[in-house]
Amino acid sequence: MCAVWLARRGWSVTGVDFAGVGLAKAARLAEEAGVEAEWVESDLLEYEPASASADLVIVFYLQVSAEHRRAILRSAATAVAPGGTFLLVGHDASNLEHGHGGPQDPSVLYTAEDVVADLEGFEVERAEVVERPVETAVALDVLVRARRP
Repeated sequence: MCAVWLARRGWSVTGVDFAGVGLAKAARLAEEAGVEAEWVESDLLEYEPASASADLVIVFYLQVSAEHRRAILRSAATAVAPGGTFLLVGHDASNLEHGHGGPQDPSVLYTAEDVVADLEGFEVERAEVVERPVETAVALDVLVRARRP
């Protein structure tokens, strides 16, 4: 789990998810690793992060409608401090026809361009489709890394 990996490297971590079961697993993994993190169970449409409070904000595999994605990403982006990084990885829209696995509902898939359009005031460092090996195939993910000036 990314949050535990970051905490093991000295980062102060807050993990936010709507799934209590996932957060319980994360807390158990953190305890096993001997690290601490804050775990917040919340609907991301309602969660309000502290403004400019994080050097790194990561959004992994957020697969929701375009309307909800825009709202959640704009909220998450407010948490990025000046000089901080926003990182997103998710199932790319092209994965449906050319990749393996992932959601089969095109309404929850998106592109790097969609994510970049959701971010205002960021310098985009990388926005592209990346391949991720899975089983005996390849999944296509969207990767966006951007920095707040």
